[in-house]
Amino acid sequence: MKRTINIISGVLLISLILAGCAKKQATKQEEIVKPELTAEQPVTPPAEEKKPEVKIDFSTVYFGFDSYSIEEASVSRLTETAKLLRSYPQVAVRLEGHCDERGTTEYNLALGEKRSVAVRDYLVNLGVERSRLATVSFGKEKPADLGHNEISWAKNRRVEFVVEKK
Repeated sequence: MKRTINIISGVLLISLILAGCAKKQATKQEEIVKPELTAEQPVTPPAEEKKPEVKIDFSTVYFGFDSYSIEEASVSRLTETAKLLRSYPQVAVRLEGHCDERGTTEYNLALGEKRSVAVRDYLVNLGVERSRLATVSFGKEKPADLGHNEISWAKNRRVEFVVEKK
């Protein structure tokens, strides 16, 4: 009888050991499975506060042949541009002066600079800070129209606005 009790006790002890080990293994498997599931799920970054984008449309200013005087047709557009720039003081603009292909490179660089300075001075007179307006001349180096006629040349005699920072 003593032997039967020892056998039953041994079987129970082995059963408990195996049952205890099985639970630990199941826990380990669950731990292994959980990271795999979380790794497959995409991580969403915290939502960033978006600043509203401001689209500013500046009109190109055109000039007559061999001239850097602002024409009447450009006055209203420059007035609107000045209002826009005063409304957004964080915006700085580069004024790029251009010329048509006629004339020497040196002459056209100087004329393009006079055109960009004329636009800058006009905007300053309308209340825009001079420090926000940079000028540069490309002369005849960057034509808007590659044609060799009066219509093309008229398109190339211009000052363009390029936003530098916001």
